[in-house]
Amino acid sequence: MNQQPISGSIYDAVFVRHTKQGVFVSAADQEFLLPEAEITGPVGKDVRIFVYETKAGKLQATMNIPSITTEAYDWAYVVSSIDAGVFVHIGLEKDILVSKDDLPEDKTRWPAKGDKLFVCLGHDRMGRLKALPVYEAVIDAERDKADRKWYGTTVKGHVYSIKEAGCAMVTEEGVRAFIHDSQLVFDPRLGQLLEARVIDVKEDGTINVTLRDERTAAQAKDAEKIMEILEERGGKMPFTDKSTPAEIEAAFGMSKAAFKRGLGKLMKEERIRQMPGVTEKRSDS
Repeated sequence: MNQQPISGSIYDAVFVRHTKQGVFVSAADQEFLLPEAEITGPVGKDVRIFVYETKAGKLQATMNIPSITTEAYDWAYVVSSIDAGVFVHIGLEKDILVSKDDLPEDKTRWPAKGDKLFVCLGHDRMGRLKALPVYEAVIDAERDKADRKWYGTTVKGHVYSIKEAGCAMVTEEGVRAFIHDSQLVFDPRLGQLLEARVIDVKEDGTINVTLRDERTAAQAKDAEKIMEILEERGGKMPFTDKSTPAEIEAAFGMSKAAFKRGLGKLMKEERIRQMPGVTEKRSDS
């Protein structure tokens, strides 16, 4: 039977002896070296330690207890990447690997240096310590809740999940925020810090946010309204950017400025064309 890995855990150890390298302590029926550099306070009969693997692969103790363990999640900065995954720093001399198996399939959406991941510690099949990104059930259990006052405000947060429908982030206040694919203006990385605007507050206290600025969102809405009316008229209408404000207000219920922005978007997307006194839908749109 394989021995249960004990790296990544906190123990109340017992002092054994002093050496030139530091102190040996005993926990979980094993002795561990507590190097001088890892001693952060008085060492009495009992000492609280964290056990981890050194770069040489040996188990070692430290009194510098990280906030991230096999039982506790916290945010960790990404410090480097390799083909096998990315490394995060949790306060130890050795950075911890997040396996590519726990990262997006699209490597362009892997975390970059300086991004932050919400992780706990686990072990690979060889018993080596690794960092595991948070999963939805943990976020749901630990998140805070937003109220209606959040609507229309700007929030910041780090992406913790990327799905086909969009991505989710945790705001700096601890609230879960979802960004639908239609509200993205680029493809965020896992762990990337985003600034977004709240467009909906759900009954469960989660929020929906957008990366689109208000003008862009309004332009898209106006463009679709123009397109809808154009199609209702059989793909041709007697309105252009030269129409009067009164004509536009009567037909579309929007200002001339909004109408021109909407037309501009549709023209750029090559969905319509304008001729003197007429706007029509392109046959290939």
